Amino acid sequence: MTFKRSCCPITNALDILGDRWTLLVIRDLVLGKRRYQEFISSPENIASNILADRLKQLETSGLVAKRAYQQSPIRYEYVLTKKGKGLEPVLETLVVWGQKHFPGTMVFPRVKRR
Repeated sequence: MTFKRSCCPITNALDILGDRWTLLVIRDLVLGKRRYQEFISSPENIASNILADRLKQLETSGLVAKRAYQQSPIRYEYVLTKKGKGLEPVLETLVVWGQKHFPGTMVFPRVKRR
């Protein structure tokens, strides 16, 4: 395997997840968001071009799969792969740490599907 910077597992994880938006996109996927408009509606107000870039990076990294849900015009939804779902315990640990050190924070609810 070829590594971008070093063989350190933290370095390699941060090469994918280490910006201010990517874990929030993962969070939204874990909460059940799938479609572009659902991600855009998150309270952090991610810019459309950044969201598109992060989704593409996550797909390239094998954390997210893209599948068409509508033809003409074609529209896609995004789902976590097995590799992406492996981040759920990481997010749960961050939630526990964040609630302990930032009183008043709250966990967002899961998206209800029809």
